[in-house]
Amino acid sequence: MSDRVVLAYSGGLDTSVAIGWIGEATGAEVIAVAVDVGQGGEDLETIRQRALDCGAVEAYVADARDEFAEEYCMPALKANGMYMDAYPLVSAVSRPVIVKHLVKAAKQFGATTVAHGCTGKGNDQVRFEVGIQTLGPELKCIAPVRDLALTREKAIAYAEKNDLPIVTTKKNPFSIDQNVWGRAVETGFLEDIWNGPTKDVYDYTDDPTFPPPADELVITFKEGVPVAIDNKPVTALQAIQELNRRAGAQGVGRIDIVEDRLVGIKSREIYEAPGAMTLIAAHRELENVTIEREQARFKKTVDQRWTELVYDGQWFSPLKKSLDVFVDDTQKYVNGDIRMELHAGRATVTGRRSDTGLYDFNLATYDEGDSFDQSNARGFIELFGMSSKVASQREQRLAGEN
Repeated sequence: MSDRVVLAYSGGLDTSVAIGWIGEATGAEVIAVAVDVGQGGEDLETIRQRALDCGAVEAYVADARDEFAEEYCMPALKANGMYMDAYPLVSAVSRPVIVKHLVKAAKQFGATTVAHGCTGKGNDQVRFEVGIQTLGPELKCIAPVRDLALTREKAIAYAEKNDLPIVTTKKNPFSIDQNVWGRAVETGFLEDIWNGPTKDVYDYTDDPTFPPPADELVITFKEGVPVAIDNKPVTALQAIQELNRRAGAQGVGRIDIVEDRLVGIKSREIYEAPGAMTLIAAHRELENVTIEREQARFKKTVDQRWTELVYDGQWFSPLKKSLDVFVDDTQKYVNGDIRMELHAGRATVTGRRSDTGLYDFNLATYDEGDSFDQSNARGFIELFGMSSKVASQREQRLAGEN
């Protein structure tokens, strides 16, 4: 049997051309693997058939939407995963689940190599290959765009020459990656960071300049995960989809940043993540109500390191797994309801309640029923400021001696 290569297949120009390109360059048979992580667009059966028509000997389609939402998006939510305090790891969290299915397919079909469509400039090449090395250390990796010099111009020429069943255009201005957690847009005129994004950049969100009336909703969480919206039970996938729709209609979740890539360059990125940004805002506020002060302070450090690891393609690393244990432990009491108003590009928390919260009305109130013993404050302040007071006295004494 010929060598076999499993290709991460999107159905687009580059990966469709890569089927034949890999065969010609390596002599191997190609198995195309498409993974549905809620990216929408074409029917997966159409994509599967296209892969076969482009020369794949097998085409494997995995519906990973629920798996992605529950096992990848929800951990990101519990860790408030926001790279550079702005980017909710839209592409980064999808790569590990895709890698998992690529390695599974390689073992199922007897492949020795896994291929992906990443360039040499991006983060995803690292995410794919580190993940593949971890889950399938016996497998080799190739990247046709990077390793076989498959440029877009060559891809178009190859597709036209071989009459491949794909739409070829030389004027598509953007590189787009999307899934249910969000959408990433780059390249084209966006590479000039002075240029503002035009309306055609966006798809998940409507223009917030002329929004519909405000949309108020209540999200119910259990152990840090959404379980209901407006008292209607939802799965993790349904929660994200519902909030993508409702928050997207209000223009919530548009992000425009210059991002520090893992490979050392700065890159201008446009993201849309209406559901993710709404859920993270709600989750953070519920944590404010339910997590103890010192634990919450330390969790911010853990969240940041967790986010950096995932961004850097270390989803399967020992440290990330250890941090997962801490994050999950903090979520035990993150239960309750968050009321939000979605309007004109903003997701604003307007109410919170929790049976496992630490907010005590009788301690917090300044009105009748106040149970806080204010006589304790004087001694607390004296002890709290003691070290600074002693240090200051030393400075004054030494200054006087000089």
